Amino acid sequence: MQWGVLLAGGSGTRFWPLSSPSAPKQLLALSGDRSSAEEAVDRLAGFIPPERLLVVTNAAVAGPMQQRLSIPNENYLIEPRPAGTGPALVWASHEAARRDPGAVVLSMHADWSIRDTTAFVAAAATALDTATRHHRLVTVGMVPSRPETGFGYLVPGERLDSASQAVDRFVEKPDASHALDLMANGALWNSGLFAWRAEDLRREVEAHTDEIAPYLVHLDAGEVTSFFRDVRGVSIDVGVFERSDAVAVVAGDFPWDDIGTWEALARVRPRDRRGNVVHGAVSLIDCSDCIVWNDGPPMVLSGVQDLVVVHANARTLVLDRTRAPDLKTTLDALPPDVRELE
Repeated sequence: MQWGVLLAGGSGTRFWPLSSPSAPKQLLALSGDRSSAEEAVDRLAGFIPPERLLVVTNAAVAGPMQQRLSIPNENYLIEPRPAGTGPALVWASHEAARRDPGAVVLSMHADWSIRDTTAFVAAAATALDTATRHHRLVTVGMVPSRPETGFGYLVPGERLDSASQAVDRFVEKPDASHALDLMANGALWNSGLFAWRAEDLRREVEAHTDEIAPYLVHLDAGEVTSFFRDVRGVSIDVGVFERSDAVAVVAGDFPWDDIGTWEALARVRPRDRRGNVVHGAVSLIDCSDCIVWNDGPPMVLSGVQDLVVVHANARTLVLDRTRAPDLKTTLDALPPDVRELE
């Protein structure tokens, strides 16, 4: 049967000060009226039922998540410690296979903006079918719309059938010049929407992923805590996909964005005629290309451009938009009583 895995951990520090332990990024309505996690679950309606959707998260996020999502409590997989998407997805796939030995797994993130559910489901179904027929790990590739330096790229290779190709190589977060070259040569964004047969993922992990493979015995014995104690942190992209020669790509023809930083709001929310994105009580005078989020009393900006301004949780943040991806560096420099939120 088809199973879904929703990756919904992480602290969302790049959306500080709006994101907090009690209101993590995945449960914020950043791109619309509902949180991205709720939208992700809704997107699967009629395709993968809630009883076959596993949510991988952490202890701080699990409670708020359970209150908001219509997922059975036994389907929440709470990581004992963060170790990257590699161990998380290996555990989730192992759990799906424990419940259903023939499980075919669709993996997705809880912080995406996707504005065409029908096309998303069609691409997901193609990915699952490709994984089943070709016994490969499958990623959905997106045609790049800009030379994005924060995404991974993949170079398609030989065609496997009318819907899929082998992957020749991956390129992680190239600089702008390299990204333009990759785009010119037909490279795709690696969306992070993955599909595999659970047994095929295990095969590839055992062959290529020393950070995880020796510790699969813990999962086999039902010892999840021991598994997370011993594994070395690694992403599924680096630890498995980039090392395997059994990877395929199918095309994704739908609007997709990773809501990873404040900068992303300029792509997923409406902008005014001067390129500003505004939420809350905000007055702009002669401003352009600003992203402003205000959960407090009226705020006024005048004569500025290319800023991110946020007031939430009794904190105010002002930074240049170009520094939004590096917000963690700013947070690391703050005293704990300013940085830490409830």
